This record gives sequence, structure tokens and C-alpha cells, in this order.
Amino acid sequence: MKGLKKLALATAVAAAPFAAQAELQAMDDSMMGNVTGQAGVTIELETQVNIGQFTYTDEGTFAVKDIALGGALASSSQSAADYAAATGAGALLDQLKIDIDIADDGDAVIHVGSLQTDGSGNPVPIDWGFTAGSMELNGNGGENTVLVSNMDAWGLLGALDIRVDTDNVTDGAGNEMAGTGTLNLDAAFTVNEMSFDVDFLGVGVRGMTINSSESGGEVLGAAGLAAVFAEDPTAPTAEEQRKIGLAQAGFAIIGLDIYKGDGLGASTATNVLRVDVDDVLMDINVAETVIGGANIGTIGIDNLHISNTKLAVYGK
Repeated sequence: MKGLKKLALATAVAAAPFAAQAELQAMDDSMMGNVTGQAGVTIELETQVNIGQFTYTDEGTFAVKDIALGGALASSSQSAADYAAATGAGALLDQLKIDIDIADDGDAVIHVGSLQTDGSGNPVPIDWGFTAGSMELNGNGGENTVLVSNMDAWGLLGALDIRVDTDNVTDGAGNEMAGTGTLNLDAAFTVNEMSFDVDFLGVGVRGMTINSSESGGEVLGAAGLAAVFAEDPTAPTAEEQRKIGLAQAGFAIIGLDIYKGDGLGASTATNVLRVDVDDVLMDINVAETVIGGANIGTIGIDNLHISNTKLAVYGK
């Protein structure tokens, strides 16, 4: 991202292939996260990660091969090349500033922001790219099924905030579990283009985008977003107002709570990995859906909102 031009030019190029994509605006630090700035550590980072193979083995094996993570040019798509030509983005995941602070109540607060600013002094979203050669299932007798191949994606990261909350988690009976806590994860991002093949179904996806609910179709507006994110839509808190601002700035929103807890409902499982989805809000569009080598049309999902969703994960 060295030598980036003004954000207006960058976002125009990023949006050019996707008529429904909203214009992305730069965000100030108050929108990017809640970091006191009074203490703690700042880490500046640039990196490029390549992994030959990741495997998970139970009896058989799930394998992800030829993984690459970097900047926009980690993607081989033409839209990523156009973005890079206009903005100076490269193959490195760079211009990251990671602020780490310990709050008065012991919470660890980690905020990922941008080192780079536009012509108005506002932080510029961080470009990212990701590719994976294949995702496969392998049996011990030589069986093999390719689930997904040729995955190629790039986009922009608008905000990433991680908090380790030291408040104790309660069990299924409402009793506090001493020494526990919750990992709160909030992210705002776009996928400007993603393509992949679902080999075992003979399906291909080309030109998939993930953007804000405000990027096209039905636009919720400030009041509609407040109804989604705020406990009291008439008086959103600062954190709720921040999510509203991020969505209006063109980003898909994800909020998760991750912790150790009990199973769901009548389950007797304890000490399981719990993942609670606070809110997911986004638009998803697919430019081409390929079956049997032919494009059968486009797919659009407007204002996808996932909330009140809980998962309990444990071994057996």
C-alpha cells in the first residue's frame, strides 16, 4: 500500500467492477476502535504468509493446500491489479498498526488500525488478498474428494477490534465460573472480489462480493441500522453508533463473543467452546454462477442479518 493516493481514487477503482458497491469512506480513530492511548504497546506490521498445507486429522484428513495471505496483489484477479495500479497496493499485508492496552478492569484491548492516511488525514482501509489451491477430504485408503479449489479473494479491512473481557462467564445455572472471560471480536470489512470452484458439485462462483447492507438494494439508513445494532434504537451507545458508522462507510459488520461455557438447551456438555453471534450484517452478490461450464445467472442476498445465534463446540 506504499504511496497510496487519496482514498476517493482508491475506492472508485475498487468499486468500478461492482455497480452495487457503496463508496467507502475513511474512518477516524473514534470509528476504528476504542483505545485509550494512555498506555500499552503499538506494533507496526507488514507480512506475507504462505502455507504449503494445513491439515486436520481425525480418522481421515481435511487438508487445505497452497495457502497465501498478503495484500491485494496476493489475488490474481484483474480488479485487484486495477486497484493496485491506482493506489500502489502490493502483495504485502502492510500498513498495519496494532495497539495493545490493558484497561483498568484488566481487560486486554487490541485494536488493528491503519498507518496510512488519505489527503484529509483520515486512516485508509487496509487491503488484503487470500488464495488457496484446494480444500480436500482424504481417506486412509486413498479416497479423495476436492471440496473447493482455485479460491482467490481480495478486499479491504476497515476495523478489527479484539477485547479479552475479564468478567466471569456464567454457567447454565446462572453461577459465575471463576477465572473465565470472553473474547469479543468485532470486524468491518469488504470482499471486493472472490472466485472459487466447488468441485464435487460441479459449481463455480465468479465475482462474489461482500459489502455493507447500504451498498445496494434496500438501504436501511441510520434509523434502520440503529434498530439492528442498538439495544435502545433511540439512544445508541458509543459502541453501537460506531457500528452504524462503519456500515454507513460501506463495510460488512461481524460481531462475535467466544468463551468457555456449557452446552445449549438440554445438553449436559460442560466446558465447551461457545461462540455467540451478536450481529452479522452484509450484502452478498455473485456475478456469475457456473454449472456445467455455463453461467446460469447472478445471485444477490440483500441485508443478510444474523443475530441471536449460539454455537457450542466440543469433542466426542
